[in-house]
Amino acid sequence: MWSLRSIIVFPIHLTFQLINLCWWGSLVIIFGMLRLVLPFRFGKKFFARAMNRMYFSFGVFSVALIKLFNRIEIVIEIDEPLSKQKWYLITANHSSYLDIILLIDFCAPRIPPPKFFLKKELIWLPFVGLAAWAMDMPFMRRYSKAYVEKYPHLKGKDIETTKKSCERYVDEPTTVINFVEGTRFTAKKQKLRKSPFSHLLRPKAGGIAFTLAVMGELFSNILDITLAYPKSTHPMMDMLAGRMTKIVIDVRTLPVTNDIIGDYFENEHFQNKFQDWLNRLWTKKNERMKMWMS
Repeated sequence: MWSLRSIIVFPIHLTFQLINLCWWGSLVIIFGMLRLVLPFRFGKKFFARAMNRMYFSFGVFSVALIKLFNRIEIVIEIDEPLSKQKWYLITANHSSYLDIILLIDFCAPRIPPPKFFLKKELIWLPFVGLAAWAMDMPFMRRYSKAYVEKYPHLKGKDIETTKKSCERYVDEPTTVINFVEGTRFTAKKQKLRKSPFSHLLRPKAGGIAFTLAVMGELFSNILDITLAYPKSTHPMMDMLAGRMTKIVIDVRTLPVTNDIIGDYFENEHFQNKFQDWLNRLWTKKNERMKMWMS
């Protein structure tokens, strides 16, 4: 429901958020171009680190604006100490574009810069697409089963992209973020896809299983992050309109064990075992969501 305050806050807050995005996005693109043409490894490293600081600054300033324009409580629960010297794989639920901003801000003081797996179409999004490309974010194109059957040569192309992208991150500590539901949660999608989870979509195991197969030995831990927006059905709109009252970010630290590293696409036994592991993770996540969203 739009109050007079929301009507006033929305255009002002949106303008500030767009300025923040355009400013840091432009700087990242400029530094990314300079890094591309520099012949010296030292120079490339300097620009890459400067871009990471800009990337984090975008998230930190964006969340500062959210706190300024909303009467909000942000609850962050972490079960174990984290480190910027370790590699992490984040599995998170996904219900809003706001998730991305919050995860960047969460990572900034605690762990290495996060890399998101993005839909290929997002590369055309102003500022965001080019900035993400400059930051070496992996852009993935997902093919439907029917499409792959029609064009068999495309089978495994998305996984091949994952492998090439992950190989770039072995030189220094990195955080890889995987929204394993594949898309943002809505009640309509939940019903259409017959998800057994009341607040989540079914998790897709292929991408995360392959990431673990490629980088499993590097990852110190998996961070199972649950993002919840109590009393909010449209988080992005509520946030911009100053109607957001609470955000919960719950972080559970999980070990990377040998039983979740294997050949997901060729070993049927491992595939079933991995799917069971991920579904158990999602069942616990859904129970936490029920508690916060009730």
